[in-house]
Amino acid sequence: MSYIKTYIHFVWSTKNRFPFLDSKELRQKVWLHIKENAKEKGIFVDFVNGYTDHCHCLVSLGADQTIQKTMQLIKGESSFWINKNNLCKGQFQWQDEYFAVSVSESMIDRVRNYIKNQEQHHAKYTFQEEYEEFIVKYNLPKE
Repeated sequence: MSYIKTYIHFVWSTKNRFPFLDSKELRQKVWLHIKENAKEKGIFVDFVNGYTDHCHCLVSLGADQTIQKTMQLIKGESSFWINKNNLCKGQFQWQDEYFAVSVSESMIDRVRNYIKNQEQHHAKYTFQEEYEEFIVKYNLPKE
């Protein structure tokens, strides 16, 4: 038997960073749906949260799950669900791009708390500032 524990912190934004998710109630509904739908697809979402224009998701990947396929399933289905249920004004879309960084076991609680506190975090910082911080922190190539 193989034992695998691979945590990934995913971050993605709405199309053009438009604040589609403009109420706390709507965001909570979307995050709950993402978690429940992922579970149905065999994806373990440890924690999900975000703000008006983006989403953070801590996922433990299974042995046969890839980053690309996991993102495709989560983002594609949630976008379809939001539009099907007319939860936003206009046509809802997620941006194609996303961040995906590995998280060591010792940092799980810290990342979980960071994701949990998105409302407070974004009272002080914009998503653009957070985006730039991720680029630097994880030494990612700039566009």
